[in-house]
Amino acid sequence: MTPDVPPVRRRPRALLAMDRTLPARLFDRPTLDRLTELAELDPALVLDDFTAPGAAEALATAEVVITGWGCPPLDEAVLAAAPRLRAVVHAAGSVKHHVTDACWRRGVQVTSAAWANALPVAEYTVAAVLLANKRILCLREEYRRRRTAYDWQGAYASAGNYRRTVGVVGASRIGRRVLELLRPHDLDLLLYDPYADAAEAARAGARAVGLDELCAGSDVVTVHAPELPETRHLVDRRRLALMRDGATLVNTSRGSLIDQDALTAELVSGRLDAVLDVTVPEVLPADSPLYELPNVLLTPHVAGSLGGELHRMAAAAADELDRYTRGLPFAHAVRPDHIHRTA
Repeated sequence: MTPDVPPVRRRPRALLAMDRTLPARLFDRPTLDRLTELAELDPALVLDDFTAPGAAEALATAEVVITGWGCPPLDEAVLAAAPRLRAVVHAAGSVKHHVTDACWRRGVQVTSAAWANALPVAEYTVAAVLLANKRILCLREEYRRRRTAYDWQGAYASAGNYRRTVGVVGASRIGRRVLELLRPHDLDLLLYDPYADAAEAARAGARAVGLDELCAGSDVVTVHAPELPETRHLVDRRRLALMRDGATLVNTSRGSLIDQDALTAELVSGRLDAVLDVTVPEVLPADSPLYELPNVLLTPHVAGSLGGELHRMAAAAADELDRYTRGLPFAHAVRPDHIHRTA
C-alpha cells in the first residue's frame, strides 16, 4: 500500500476585513504570528470600507478574507473586485451581516467561529439560570433593605435549584450547550424547537414540549432561537402571561424575540424576573425602567466573547486557515442551506 502523503501546504494571500479597532483586541501576539505564517497577510491593513483607498488593490489579490465584527457586505461589486476570493474565515459568530447570496453563487467557502462565541454565552446563561432559581435578585434587595439577621430559610423555602424546571427555547448551538452544562444539576429540562423531535431532545437530556407548555411549566425560561421574521415576538404577551408568578426570563439571543413592551409591564408589576443581555433597541433609552427595576439584571450585550474570550475566536479562525492551507475542508463550515435557521 502507498503510505498516506500529507497534503502540500500553500500560503495564500489573505486580508483582514472588520472594524479597524477590533484586531488589537481580537488577536493576541501568538495568533497574529500564526496567521502571518500561514498566509501572506499585512496585519496593518484592515478594511472596514471596501471603497477606501487601497481596498481595490488588496481585494484584487486576496484569496482569503478574514472577517470580524464590522465587516462590510461582500456583495456583487466587492466580489467583482476580488476575482481570486475563495474563502471567508469569520473570527466571530453570525455571517449574515456580510456574507451575501453573491458569495454562495460564487462558491466561496465560508467558516465561522460561532461555536467559540457560543461557549461564553452558554456559560453566562447557566450562571443566570442557577442564580435565578436561588432567587438572588430578590435576596440581594431584601438583605440590602433589612441589614440584620433574618429567617432566610423560612422566607425562601421554595428557592433553590433542586428539581426546578428550566425551559430552553431553541436547540441552537448555544441552546444545546446550555442543556449540556445544565445536565449535571438536579433539574427538569424542557426543550422547544420546531426542528428537534423527542429523540433529539432526549439525547440532550430534555423533554420536547410545545412553547406554551414550556412557558407555563418552567421556573426559568431561557431563549436561544435565531432572529428570523417568524421568531419576532416568539415570546409574546400571551406566553408571558402563561409563565408562573416569580418565574425568570433569560434572554441572551436577540431582543426582538420577546415582546418587550409586554415584558416590561410584567417586570414593572413585579410578577416576573428577568436577566436580559439583549433588548430593543440595543441600548435602551436612559429613562427605561429596566435599568432600575430590582427584579431585572440588565447587561449590555456582553454574554458573548468579552475581553480575553475574543482570543478563542481568533484561535479558531487560525485553525480554519491552517486547514485551508493544507487543502482540508473547514471543520466549522457554514452551509447556505442551513443559514436561514441560524442566528
